[in-house]
Amino acid sequence: MVTLPARRVSVAVSLTGIAALVIGAGLVLLLQVIPPTDRISVTRRTISEYGLSDHKWVFDLAVVLVALGSAAGLAALRSQRRLPAPAALLGTLWTLGLLVIVAFPKPDWATVSRADFGGTLHRIASVVAFVALPLAVLVAARPAFPAAAGRRWLARVLAIGSLGWFAVILGAVVVAAVSGGRWWTLIPLGLVERGMALTELLALGVLLAPVRERPGQPR
Repeated sequence: MVTLPARRVSVAVSLTGIAALVIGAGLVLLLQVIPPTDRISVTRRTISEYGLSDHKWVFDLAVVLVALGSAAGLAALRSQRRLPAPAALLGTLWTLGLLVIVAFPKPDWATVSRADFGGTLHRIASVVAFVALPLAVLVAARPAFPAAAGRRWLARVLAIGSLGWFAVILGAVVVAAVSGGRWWTLIPLGLVERGMALTELLALGVLLAPVRERPGQPR
């Protein structure tokens, strides 16, 4: 019986995870160019708005693919001893947050005036996921790339950029709390969220991409 080396299997899992991320992101982009979801504003409406459309199943599939791809890639990193326990925990929060987003869609503000229990869970899961992932990348950058300063630097820059997008949202919330306005009208929320999502997926992709074996490294 022929068995594959553990490293080769781990690399294959990492690449499969990255492929799932790419396909999931591609499905979300597809929703913006096919009717009727092409009418959803990319500057004002959040990504979860697609989950209220006739193409809900496409949105759900996209998010589930990203969640599964993340889980597979992070598990491969963990098996390579390149993902410390705190980063693994944060990565788990990201993955679970995505699944909660699918299980509990955002409220349809056209028909309701306040969020119900499911809508509240959706909001909490979104915040947890979007914050947990860049923190996971920051924590994992050094152990993941001990001999690849360039990859380590790129992962950190993208993670910090992701938190920067989130800081824009927090700033709007603070300003609205002081001025008494509605925070989501102060910024192009859809654009900010899409920028944050893209930056986070890029950061995760950099983290998951396999590294070359160094001479003398055990297989």
